[in-house]
Amino acid sequence: MPAIVGIVQVNSIGSSGVFHIGDVYQIAPTSTAKTYSGAGSFNTGERLYVYNNRSKTNTYDKDVKDQGNVLNV
Repeated sequence: MPAIVGIVQVNSIGSSGVFHIGDVYQIAPTSTAKTYSGAGSFNTGERLYVYNNRSKTNTYDKDVKDQGNVLNV
């Protein structure tokens, strides 16, 4: 069923976001990311004690290319 839409103001859309007005069959945004973080980086909670005196994050990627988003719908 068609929609009647009035004035729309868009301030920003992220790199993998979708802005659509009207009828649609399928919307499938995709994105990829590679994240490097040290030991204890994603810990959450109260009274958290993490001791990493000698922590090192290895960011070397010998295969250079990772899996892409082609045909990932």
